[in-house]
Order: sequence, then structure tokens, then C-alpha cells
Amino acid sequence: MGALTVDAGVRDLRAADHLLHTLAAELALPEGTFGCTHLLRGDRPRVALSLAVPSEPLLSTVQERLAARGHEVAPGIPDAMGRAVIYPGAAALTGTLTIADVFTRSAIARVTVLGSAGQPTPDTRLMTRDHVRPHWHDGELVLTAMPAVGGTLVPFEVPEPTPCCADH
Repeated sequence: MGALTVDAGVRDLRAADHLLHTLAAELALPEGTFGCTHLLRGDRPRVALSLAVPSEPLLSTVQERLAARGHEVAPGIPDAMGRAVIYPGAAALTGTLTIADVFTRSAIARVTVLGSAGQPTPDTRLMTRDHVRPHWHDGELVLTAMPAVGGTLVPFEVPEPTPCCADH
């Protein structure tokens, strides 16, 4: 699997998610592709994208097509802690599923629960809100969840975050 970084000057996660989905559709990226966001700090804070594709020939094609569209493209990924937006099985994580379903339907390898030292049981229900964004941790995709109503879990990241000071 080969990877590359796309720096499109995006400044927020929602725009980065949208751009990843747009690029994946336009480039007809195959199942097995990973598309992640990475927060870049420093003098120009922004969100970079990384794409990891199943083969080197495909990686070269993707890199050429992105560069031809004016995107700044570099080999590799910016860091090992990417937030996965596109990953095998992501589209199947809708509605309410058990943790066992999450593991069998997607590339997510582990679920952690805020405030809990242990792992949730396989039959614990996860209300996905159709927005599941795991992070890479030690080479595996890990979803952080939090307790919700009735003993269920929800992904920690909400689909429509309220901007800071939205009510002012």
C-alpha cells in the first residue's frame, strides 16, 4: 500500500471530509483505500489529507491526477495519527450496530470508551449517527466512543459540531 499527502489549504474538518469524498469519487478510488485528515499546526494551521491506496501503480496515477488539478501533493503521510474518513466498510456503518458488527463490517480494530478502562462487549450497541471517524493508533483504526442513553454508545465526534460562540 502506498500513501500520499494532499495539502489543499483546507482549514476545517467538514471541508476536508467533503474534499476527501469528492476526490475519492472523481478518482474512482477502489475499496481498500484509506482517506484521512491530519491537523497541521505551525505558522499556517490547516487540515491536510492523506490517501493510501492498495497499489503503487494506482498511487502514481492518483498523484499525477491530483497534481494536474493543482493540488500540492507529497509522498507519504504527515503523521501516524490520521483521522479516517474513507476506509474499508465506512459506508456500512449506519444506524445502530453492535460493536461486533462494527468489527465485521469495517476496518475498525478496536473501540475505546471515554471514562472506561475496559473494552465494550461485542453486543454493546453503537448509535453511529452515520458519522464514524476512527483514528489511527499504533497501526490500527480505533474508534473513540462515549456513553449514551440506555447503555448504548455514540462516536465521540459529532456529525454536525456547533461552532464556538455560535449563539453570540
